[in-house]
Amino acid sequence: MSALVNVLVAVAVVALIVSRQVRAQQLTDAKRWWIVPAVLVYLSVRQQGLVDPDHHVVSVLLLGAELVTGLLMGAAWAWTTKVWAEPDGSVWTKGTRATAAVWGVGIAVRLGLVGLGALAGIHLGTGALLLGLAASLLVRSGILVWKAQSVRASYGAAGGTTARPLWKDRV
Repeated sequence: MSALVNVLVAVAVVALIVSRQVRAQQLTDAKRWWIVPAVLVYLSVRQQGLVDPDHHVVSVLLLGAELVTGLLMGAAWAWTTKVWAEPDGSVWTKGTRATAAVWGVGIAVRLGLVGLGALAGIHLGTGALLLGLAASLLVRSGILVWKAQSVRASYGAAGGTTARPLWKDRV
C-alpha cells in the first residue's frame, strides 16, 4: 500500500473519530471494540519501512516513543470522555474540552517525533503513524468499555445493579 493511501486512511480515521467526539453518541458493540485497531495494526505491519534500515536502533526508539505516545493519548482521551447511562440503561459518551486538548497535545508530540526523526535523517514511514493511532484507539476503546460497565443508570437502579435496556414491544 502506498504512503499516500496510508495517510488518507489515517486522516479518514481521525476525521471520523473527531466528528464522533463532538456529539453525544451511544456506546454500542462493546464486543467488537478491538476491530478497528486490529485493522490499523495489520495495515501498518504489512508494509515495508516500518523501521529505517539505515538507522535501526534510533528508528526503533522513535517507533517506541510513537507507541508510548499513542498509549498515553488513548488513556487520556478515554479518561476525559464523559460516560453516562440514560434511564433506559443505554450508555452514552461525549468528548469534553479536555478531550480536545488531549488531541492537540498528542498531535503536537507526534509532529515533534516526526521532526526529531527528520533532523536525524530517519524516515519512519506512515506505518508508525497507523500503529500509534491503533494504540490510541485500542486503549481508549478498552477503557471506555470498562467505564461503561461500571456506569449506573442516572435514576439509580434498585439494589445497586446496572439498569438493563427496556425491550420495546413491536406491533
